[in-house]
Amino acid sequence: MRMRPTLSWTPTGDEPAAGSDPGPVADALRAGGVLVLSGAGLSTESGIPDYRGEHGSLSRHTPMTYQDFVGDERARRRYWARSHLGWRTFGRARPNAGHRAVAAFGRHGLLAGLITQNVDGLHQAAGSQGVVELHGGLDRVVCLSCGTLSARRALAARLEEANPGFDPVAATVNPDGDADLTDEQAGGFRVLPCTACGGILKPDVVFFGENVPPDRAEHCRDLMSAADALLVLGSSLTVMSGLRFVRQAATAGKPVWIVNLGPTRGDQYARTRVALPLGTALTTIAEQLDITDHI
Repeated sequence: MRMRPTLSWTPTGDEPAAGSDPGPVADALRAGGVLVLSGAGLSTESGIPDYRGEHGSLSRHTPMTYQDFVGDERARRRYWARSHLGWRTFGRARPNAGHRAVAAFGRHGLLAGLITQNVDGLHQAAGSQGVVELHGGLDRVVCLSCGTLSARRALAARLEEANPGFDPVAATVNPDGDADLTDEQAGGFRVLPCTACGGILKPDVVFFGENVPPDRAEHCRDLMSAADALLVLGSSLTVMSGLRFVRQAATAGKPVWIVNLGPTRGDQYARTRVALPLGTALTTIAEQLDITDHI
């Protein structure tokens, strides 16, 4: 399954009107068998900006593409400098009420699975089990030559040693962990190779233009096939890697529910879109389900 490098989507104005009552979503969860698909909007309350919201990162930067990363040494150096700085912020991020509510849904047996488009690991930190990271995770690094996986924290320590005094001030950190730095700030950064074979290291995340691993994509399709309903949380569904599950659910006649402040590319398939902040909406739903433990 190819993650198409679609960076933007413009609402047509014909999308169904959104509501503000999360009650129908609570009713769907109460029945069980709900597959959750989460996006960057769920993590904004943890201090990580989303891509396309009111203050979305795409208004000021273009995410790294796989083709640029593997084909351009300067682009790779710039990415690693920005990502190394951004990792410090990601490492400090903590789950918010939305993540904790989703974990509570899982503990109470209401979910058929949890797929996240996010790479921040906050679902797992909140206690969710069996999380499928559709686009991978920033806490791992993979060698493009030998395939060796290693911990991001280990590489971060090596990069700190190789780049003493590297501490530029970034304007902000983006959802993919890429901090906003100028070329001048990133220019002298030293990139390190794989310790096993000397190959190129890359975060174990799916860049724009890169393939989602086929076995992972198939597993997600199987989860959707087995679920009774789909709940989308904090995603504009701009990229096909997420939208395809909405279409799969709709084709199978399964209800789709969306909680997202702004319009999404999947609104036409949904029973309703609840236009509330994720933390507020999911906490309210948990209260309606009487499962507010540890939220």
